[in-house]
Amino acid sequence: MNNRVRFFRYTAVTAVALTALVMTASCKKKEQPQVKTAVPVTVGVVIQKAVPLQITVIGTVEPSSTIAVKAQIGGTLTRIHFTEGQDVKKGDLLFTIDPRPYEAALKQAEAISARDRAQYENARAEEQRYAELVKKGYVSQTQYEQVRTNAAALEAVVQSSGAQVENARLQLAYCTIRSPFSGRTGSLSVYEGNLVKANADTAMVTINQIQPVNVSFAVPENTLPEIKKYMAEGALKVQALLSKNDTNPLQGTLAFIDNAVDTATGTIKLKGSFANSDRKLWPGQFVNVALTLAIQKNALAVPTQAVQTGQNGQFVFVVKEDSTVEARPVVATRVFGGETVIESGLAVSEKVVTDGQLRLSPGAKVEVKDEQGEEQQGSGVKGPGAKSAGKEKTDEGQVKDGVK
Repeated sequence: MNNRVRFFRYTAVTAVALTALVMTASCKKKEQPQVKTAVPVTVGVVIQKAVPLQITVIGTVEPSSTIAVKAQIGGTLTRIHFTEGQDVKKGDLLFTIDPRPYEAALKQAEAISARDRAQYENARAEEQRYAELVKKGYVSQTQYEQVRTNAAALEAVVQSSGAQVENARLQLAYCTIRSPFSGRTGSLSVYEGNLVKANADTAMVTINQIQPVNVSFAVPENTLPEIKKYMAEGALKVQALLSKNDTNPLQGTLAFIDNAVDTATGTIKLKGSFANSDRKLWPGQFVNVALTLAIQKNALAVPTQAVQTGQNGQFVFVVKEDSTVEARPVVATRVFGGETVIESGLAVSEKVVTDGQLRLSPGAKVEVKDEQGEEQQGSGVKGPGAKSAGKEKTDEGQVKDGVK
């Protein structure tokens, strides 16, 4: 009996010891520190380059000259000498109105003028004859004055009839309508055989001059002092982009600043002049306008996606040499071409995180990946915005880069 009791006691003690051993091993496993995994990110490099100081807005293309062609006389439209949408040159014949009524009016005016001139010449001859007779006393002074007055009256009649002839010629000239400048015609509102009215409400056709062409745009009034300041130094360049992805903007110059600010919108109207030799700009078209005021040399730029906004303002994650990141506050001024200009907070050639910031915290370890998710090898960085890292540098370490 005692042996059996001792056996059960030994078994119980052994079980308790094994349980304690298992629990101790389990606790030791839980107490082991967890190894932090590196966060995959893409990076860009802080570069130094020349960046334009620009004002970007939406603009509208306007013809440099436009005219609504109307008839100055009434009559039947006998001939249209162009087709809709045709290019015409200055002086080209556009319309012909039936000239026959005006030719007849001109002949009548010329006949009246000839009759009046004949009467005047006869009156002048009679005046000269009476002037000799009054000297010899054959006629009275009163008779001579009457003859002289009659001659003067007929002279005025001749001048009046001459003016009527000139007016008739002018009316006849209005039967042919010519283009006042080179441009492109629009749609017609009249056709051959129509009866046109003088100075009708509706234009017969509208002609727009599109070479050169203007781009009209409005900027906030608070930018006017800067614009005037840089204009004093020289002509300002204006670029017109047909779309956001346009890589070949059209080049023009600032040609006009309105003489007053629009009090309703707080903006002022400007116009840029473009040669438009390839006719990419068309009246009424909306374009993206970039007014370049100056070029900021040696500006620090980073990919725009690297700049984050937190409770304390803007910051970027800077990748240090030990592959950890630091949250660095920065002062960003403006965005240009997918890059943000940094006024302070960064140095040239520093690497900044451009993708993967949501999983980062200060001190986190990172693993630099390219855009395909593969780990980058060596010093070449392929992340967004890092393409300038391999550009040639000057002796002072500045990246050579032109203005986009």
